[in-house]
Amino acid sequence: MSKIWIIGLCASLMVLVGCGGKKVTRIDENSVTDLSGAWNDTDSRLVADEMITDCLNRPWYQTMIQQKNGIVPTVVIGKIRNKSHEHINVETFVKDMERALINSGKADFVANAEERAELRNELASQAGNATEETRKDAGQEIGADLMLTGTLNSIVDQEGGEQVIYYQVDLELTDIQSHRKVWVGDKKIKKFVSKGSVKM
Repeated sequence: MSKIWIIGLCASLMVLVGCGGKKVTRIDENSVTDLSGAWNDTDSRLVADEMITDCLNRPWYQTMIQQKNGIVPTVVIGKIRNKSHEHINVETFVKDMERALINSGKADFVANAEERAELRNELASQAGNATEETRKDAGQEIGADLMLTGTLNSIVDQEGGEQVIYYQVDLELTDIQSHRKVWVGDKKIKKFVSKGSVKM
């Protein structure tokens, strides 16, 4: 009798565990999903695409192309600071901007300071360890013409179970030689989050 009771208990527990399990559904990575109202991958991608497109279609671009005899400018991304109320993975936004820059075909792109340090370490390692035929020479880096920097800010207005989240992304493109700002752009996003999805 006790064995039957134990088997029955085990079966009941298995049903309960099965009912409480998570259900995962794969969705298109480009679909717009907004569960919490927080900054997400869709915001990052759309803002990066729109701002880089705006940047490369402003008058400074043709002026620089003429100054460089038809050679496209070289850009490096500097600091993008998160000053919002959220913990935002700024690296994802930076990668979205890199992708938009490279895919535009209107600019060359060079590694940032952190990546350059890693590459220089590799060059130093090759100098002492790689064969003469395959090692790469130091001092052959391409110098960037322009640096892209910016900030991500937010304002939250909340009353009861409703809130409005306002994001503003400000980007600046600066000539590295002259320190002259050639482009300043901003993108605003405003979200209304209703009671059911606000985390109190």
